[in-house]
Amino acid sequence: MKRVILQKSNFLKQGVRAAGSKPIPDRSDSFVFGLFNGEINPKNIFPYPSVFNQEQVDELNELFSASFDAFDGTNEALENDLRGDLDPEMVQMLRDFGLFGMQVPEELGGLGMSNVQMARMSEIGGELDLGVSIYIGAHQSIGFKAILILGTQEMKEKYLPLVASGEKIAAFCLTEPSTGSDASSVQTRAVKQEDGSYLMNGGKIWITGGGIADIFTVFAQVPVQQEDGTIKDKMTAFIVERDFGGVTHGAPEKKMGIKCSNTAEVYFDDVRIPAENMIGEVGEGFKVAMEVLNSGRYGMGATLNGTQKGLIKKATEFAANRTQFRDKIYKFGAIQEKLARMHAEQYASEAVSYLVANAMDHKTENYHLEAACGKIFASERAWHCCDETIQVMGGMGYMFEQGVEKVMRDLRIFRIFEGTNDILRLMVGLQGLQYTGQQLAPIAKAAKSPIANAPTLIKFKMDQRAKEKGSKTAVNDLKQYVDPALHPEAQKVGEAITRFEVASKKILQKFNKDIINQQFHVKRIAEAAIELFASSAVLSRATAAQKHPTANKEEEILLAKTYIFDSLKKIHGALDQLTEQDESHWKNMAELTEKMVNADSPVLGAHPTELIHK
Repeated sequence: MKRVILQKSNFLKQGVRAAGSKPIPDRSDSFVFGLFNGEINPKNIFPYPSVFNQEQVDELNELFSASFDAFDGTNEALENDLRGDLDPEMVQMLRDFGLFGMQVPEELGGLGMSNVQMARMSEIGGELDLGVSIYIGAHQSIGFKAILILGTQEMKEKYLPLVASGEKIAAFCLTEPSTGSDASSVQTRAVKQEDGSYLMNGGKIWITGGGIADIFTVFAQVPVQQEDGTIKDKMTAFIVERDFGGVTHGAPEKKMGIKCSNTAEVYFDDVRIPAENMIGEVGEGFKVAMEVLNSGRYGMGATLNGTQKGLIKKATEFAANRTQFRDKIYKFGAIQEKLARMHAEQYASEAVSYLVANAMDHKTENYHLEAACGKIFASERAWHCCDETIQVMGGMGYMFEQGVEKVMRDLRIFRIFEGTNDILRLMVGLQGLQYTGQQLAPIAKAAKSPIANAPTLIKFKMDQRAKEKGSKTAVNDLKQYVDPALHPEAQKVGEAITRFEVASKKILQKFNKDIINQQFHVKRIAEAAIELFASSAVLSRATAAQKHPTANKEEEILLAKTYIFDSLKKIHGALDQLTEQDESHWKNMAELTEKMVNADSPVLGAHPTELIHK
């Protein structure tokens, strides 16, 4: 077998540069970046945001209820799954409620929603049918998002009314056979013509809406002649209309889940694109793609909040009515552990996604690590919630008619969509460590002249030792934002933040620039960061509930305590693995993988029947 080489994607390459090679950026509006330096950046997390007045809340709830009822009354989720398509009546209902253009400005035919409002509305599809959710979500969260956030006014006026009404479906075309997480490896090409237009040739795979879309955001390499006469390809984004000619698609893909959302290959054969349909400038395609994906990720978390709620309802109702051994099964500890943990994790998932949506509404510059954490967190918590729901329901949960096994099939793609969770973890870890490296650059510089800079170096070492011993932590910084009922949890989270900072700096000092190759380490750093963010979000949300007149105050404290107890175990479990003993274990795993890939058969070792044969 040929040896497989893991390519480093641009996600990773942008994560680490030489410490001190650039001025330290201002990351004070990012909670996750702050964690890597042991700081509590409260701007977008404490206090938990209150963004609406009562009238706005009532209006949103009214729209939500009406849309939910119409969706529930019109949609047939299991039939959609079997048919692999949406009933025209359902599509029209989505149009009638404006759900194809939730964030398009009202003057251009949309609902003009904020990110927080769209998050709330996204819960409907998440709970009732993830296939439909993707049908409309991919259209607006990524399909025409580049036009919405980066397009010229002329682009917006031309295209947004068409996509907001649902008259035209939009699709996002990035993925190719050689282009997964490594977005820089796009092969589709767009060559500039004498009249200024571009001629595009190439193909894209696994495009959501590819077989029904009329408007595409397409990423292609544009060959540009350099000053020395050489040609360099520069990835660039274009708006392509099917009506331009030369745009075709393949048959609908047969998928594990989300079957009613169309997925197909899309081909571009001598497609002539007007120069004014370029989004941004030549060479800005990667930037455009990242802006769109970062902007769209929060919606996945919001959608999956609804999924978890629907699953919890099913599991709780079943447990409350199912009798075994002369008692309702919800009275058994094994079931109580499942139901309580499912609810606590949903509570945390919701806390995270709405913090990210609010940060985006406030034009926060550095929200992308939070968005990535939210996407990872929600997709994995929703999967766990579904798995446990099936377990609570037993054989009944496994049956097609109950709809839970469909949810499981639909959910599996969310850990792959818009950046796999594996790559996003590496992005979170590497970019956070890069920030730490920039903070440590003055210390590294001082170490080159230790005698002259002795006071600086001594103070740094004393601070680090104090933090390692636990005598200097983020406790006081965090407790000031938290309700007294949660002070014990805030103290433990603060101690974990300090331990996380120390561990991050040790890892960075050990590996320096080579940290990009230490994915075993980076994964665990990211895992701890994600849980620290989630626990802090829960502290903020539960604290805000204590000041709200209609909140379930005691229940929210209970949910917070339940979640944070489990989260702290995950945080310390991840950091506990950053030892030389674990590194030896990882080396064994790397060696084993090499042998599997290079062997005639990846299944190594003699079969047990051979060993027991005399």
